Amino acid sequence: MLFRSMMGGFLIKSKDLLHQRMEEAFQHFPILKTRKNQRAGTMSGGEQQMLAISRALMIKPKLLLLDEPSLGLSPLLVQDIFSTIKELHKSGVTILLVEQNVNRALKIADYGYVLTSGKIFLSGTYDELYEEEKVREMYLGEGKYVRRAKLWSGH
Repeated sequence: MLFRSMMGGFLIKSKDLLHQRMEEAFQHFPILKTRKNQRAGTMSGGEQQMLAISRALMIKPKLLLLDEPSLGLSPLLVQDIFSTIKELHKSGVTILLVEQNVNRALKIADYGYVLTSGKIFLSGTYDELYEEEKVREMYLGEGKYVRRAKLWSGH
């Protein structure tokens, strides 16, 4: 079965357990159920991202590493991905998230790290990081540079 290997089910020997885990994945990402006979390479970028997360979830991880899950996705799919990440975290899965969308990432994170040139520049909760003017200016689209840009663009 193509979908079994595509969904990471090759590690699961029990057909009943495999079916249960696939249904759980479909609850997170219902669109995948309609795509179960489609090759992953022909899916949209958002569907491929959902599939990648679903594959990881098949083995019930305690820790899930996500690298730029919103990269290249439409705003609606970004919202779906972040909602799912939040649900997974609430269910007890520890998430290590590397994300370009700093504002969204920090809003769902317990704790955040700001790296500069591969080194930790700042760390803290959303509120602690938000207090830092450099974070607001450089990563959250606020501060003097944004105000200057608005002046230059006539807004």
